[in-house]
Amino acid sequence: MPKRIESLVLHDSSTPTFGDIEKGGSVVITSLETLFDQARAHSIWPLTFGLACCAIEMMSTVAARFDLARFGSEAFRATPRQGDVMIIAGRLSKKMAPVLRQIYDQMPEPKWVISMGACASSGGVYNNYAIVQGADQVVPVDVYVPGCPPSPDALIYGIMKLQEKIKRKEAKTFKDLRLIEVSARTQEEVRA
Repeated sequence: MPKRIESLVLHDSSTPTFGDIEKGGSVVITSLETLFDQARAHSIWPLTFGLACCAIEMMSTVAARFDLARFGSEAFRATPRQGDVMIIAGRLSKKMAPVLRQIYDQMPEPKWVISMGACASSGGVYNNYAIVQGADQVVPVDVYVPGCPPSPDALIYGIMKLQEKIKRKEAKTFKDLRLIEVSARTQEEVRA
């Protein structure tokens, strides 16, 4: 006797069906900008810039207890070409400030900065000639994480706030999306 194969489709009575096709399934309608922002927010690759004791706390965020991988930020990068968020952890000396700026300039667009700890945010207890009184004097900072040193929980909260900021971004043009930047000469060639 031949075997008979039947397919069983589970659906509620309010879901319309048309033959073998179910209609009314999960459909998402969104704009391209929102889709890009969601993808960017949930795939942050931090660039480590550990300068002092806050770097130990930053490293512990990827340990088993805190597990930063839950938020899509598990891949810490040591090269600016692959990172998209710089975490400045520790006191920033005036001698190190040009290096910080150079590394920031080497990062691809879009890029963000988290200032971790009191020393990176405001100079901390080091109110002297050798320490920069806030990393925002060298690079634009998006999120400040307070504390001396801040706990790994605080850094994770800062990353979550950065993700919210990335999702809220309103982009009107491709230039705002920073997907492509075309020079004026290339634009003229395309028009011709």
